Amino acid sequence: MKLLRLGYVTAPLLGALWGCVIATTVAVAMSFATGAGFRPSWQALPWGAVMGLACLRGGRGTAVLPLAVGAVMLLAAGLAGVSPIAIDPEAALLARWSGTFATVLFSGLGLWKILVKVTPGKLTRHVFEAAVIRFLTGFGYIFFTAIVVIPFYVMVMTSLKNQAALVQNPLDFSLDLDQGLGLFRSYVELMRDYDFGSYLWTSFYVSVLTVLITLAFAIPGAYAVARLRFRGQTLFSRSILLIYMVPMIVLALPIYIAFSMTGLRNTLFGIVLIYPVTTIPVALYMLQGYFRGLPSEVEEAGLMDGLSRLRVIWSITLPLSLPALASVSLYVFMIAWNEFLLAFMLLDDPGKFTLTRGIASLNSSEVPRQHLMAGAVIATLPIMVLFLGLERFMTKGLTAGSVKG
Repeated sequence: MKLLRLGYVTAPLLGALWGCVIATTVAVAMSFATGAGFRPSWQALPWGAVMGLACLRGGRGTAVLPLAVGAVMLLAAGLAGVSPIAIDPEAALLARWSGTFATVLFSGLGLWKILVKVTPGKLTRHVFEAAVIRFLTGFGYIFFTAIVVIPFYVMVMTSLKNQAALVQNPLDFSLDLDQGLGLFRSYVELMRDYDFGSYLWTSFYVSVLTVLITLAFAIPGAYAVARLRFRGQTLFSRSILLIYMVPMIVLALPIYIAFSMTGLRNTLFGIVLIYPVTTIPVALYMLQGYFRGLPSEVEEAGLMDGLSRLRVIWSITLPLSLPALASVSLYVFMIAWNEFLLAFMLLDDPGKFTLTRGIASLNSSEVPRQHLMAGAVIATLPIMVLFLGLERFMTKGLTAGSVKG
């Protein structure tokens, strides 16, 4: 451990690991962007080690000159064939240069940040651990970003391909920009030939109705648990999420039998009836915590002024709870929009399909793959834009009731 806390050991070790991370990242990115063969090479280890040594700070804490010299040497070596990424000889010259340059650039910038305050001599425990934490943080950002971005990128690129290109090379995710608006042919055909617009509309109003019904039951229920005193209150409060913890697949068969016997299967009324069952418990749980955080003195003042309990809820509690209500509404809307199991089990008529059920119907050998991916993009983008646009407001609503008063 003492050996690791020497700057000339820590720097090349972290540099070698970071070089592998960057080489893998650049290789994957270039493969997706160009369709050519890029893969990380074992030479990323010595590359990163040399770059790590170049990033060591001198006595005055500067390493600009060594870093520049190291970057130039590594770039020259990469262009000469000694590269941290193995490149298909058939790849375009611009792609080869771009891959090598990106590897050197991001390796250098990353190590410059990771190895700040790391000097050639003995390191303090704080400096050593800080460098390791910065490396792990950078790796975590890249890893989890890749998990999120790569599937979405593949989905979008596939939706913009034509059938001939997919048959020729299904793993080529580059685009032919010469097609212009023809790139969006799959989206046009999806709306025109598969009635996908009706799926969007059905999912929208089913989700909105689910939000309204959920709030209609969750608001008075959460308020009762948070403010009123009655027998079994503690037990009820602690058991709210029990139904939410039961896997829906366990309830699937009983729901199917009950809905078939009552004639609710294959009806949108049945879907609107069952969706709130899955969302009311979580809405109750979220709202009761927020209501408990509101000052009870404000409501007591309203009661002393002669307002009824319902009037207090409507005029005082709800206006103060708008951030929480918005957060719960957005969360419930996303649950209803993305729900698949119940829709798949209960709906058979294409004219009543929700969006997720409609996308499942596209998963057929008779439907081109690009149309399925286009449907997935259409289903994902609205909820993604909604969430990203209201994320700050949603977070504020979820945390505002965490501290009383």
